[in-house]
Amino acid sequence: MNDRTDQTPHSWPLVLLRYVLPGSVILGGIVVMALGSEAELEGGAAIVGAGLAIFFLNWLFRAGVAGEREREREDRAREHFDRHGRWPD
Repeated sequence: MNDRTDQTPHSWPLVLLRYVLPGSVILGGIVVMALGSEAELEGGAAIVGAGLAIFFLNWLFRAGVAGEREREREDRAREHFDRHGRWPD
């Protein structure tokens, strides 16, 4: 699933969306939590949770796409086997 040969190189907008955006939201939540009162502590925890949700939704999407690539590769290998009678290397 981590085979880099069939993946496109990371472009800066993807890096921003995958890592910088959730990191910024989490950092903002930590800053709000550090400011003091109980309400700010709860609000900051909610913001941190939102940042973690952004990160994990990105991760789930990438895992789904990688699974789809593996299925397509398997289908191509099966077609090759049907035509030539041997599994491709």
